[in-house]
Amino acid sequence: MPKRNDWSREQLIVALKLYCEIPFGRMDQRNPEIIRYAKLINRTPSALAMKLSNFASLDPLITSTGRKGLSGASRSDRAIWDEMTSDWSQLASEIAKVESVGETPQLKLDESEGSTTDYSGLTRSATVEVRIGQAFFRRAVLSAYEFRCCITGLPIPELLVASHIVPWREDKACRLNPRNGLCLSAIHDRAFDLGLISVSDDLRVMVSEMLQMKRPDPFVSSALCAYEGQPIGHPKKFYPEAEFLRLHRENVFLG
Repeated sequence: MPKRNDWSREQLIVALKLYCEIPFGRMDQRNPEIIRYAKLINRTPSALAMKLSNFASLDPLITSTGRKGLSGASRSDRAIWDEMTSDWSQLASEIAKVESVGETPQLKLDESEGSTTDYSGLTRSATVEVRIGQAFFRRAVLSAYEFRCCITGLPIPELLVASHIVPWREDKACRLNPRNGLCLSAIHDRAFDLGLISVSDDLRVMVSEMLQMKRPDPFVSSALCAYEGQPIGHPKKFYPEAEFLRLHRENVFLG
């Protein structure tokens, strides 16, 4: 009997990373990103695409909407899924290890995000891990919203931010959890961080009284106040956690 070609832990980490970073509808063997990574981990594009579909079958946010992945998820698939989705920082750390030995291509780190993070006292390897974690978080959040601002629908990735619901500095455990993210345009990200806007439990935009007072201004009215009560675009993966939204409304939103 031919020997099974089991997936290594490193290969599963790469597959899970791609599952998080690629929109659900693009997990296809013809996707150039899947082709590139498949070559680097010694798997065929079809095998890697199938592994992403296996992970989809384990994702309750996918299956609850009637979408299904493949049903062949292995015990190791389930184990790595449970381990990593319960500790997103660990996943980022594992990705950093794989990156460091050159098994996957260098991540493009977005210097426009996380620029206020205090790296003093961190070793170089720790700093790289933080940066890779931030890049992973950005890709996971933006892909969940199919690279569109969830408030305006703006489809230009260069103008989009993976905005933390619970601020980075407030809770280390949820820093890299994609369910702690919203895909917002740069201006709406800033407004969200300042508490000028928020999101309700039923995923509708809330506008603060401070902004409402400035409604006569044409730009404020059209760019911000006009979205009061409007539903945000629902993500295909990683729905925002209700508890994180509640904390933002209670601790950041100006009401």
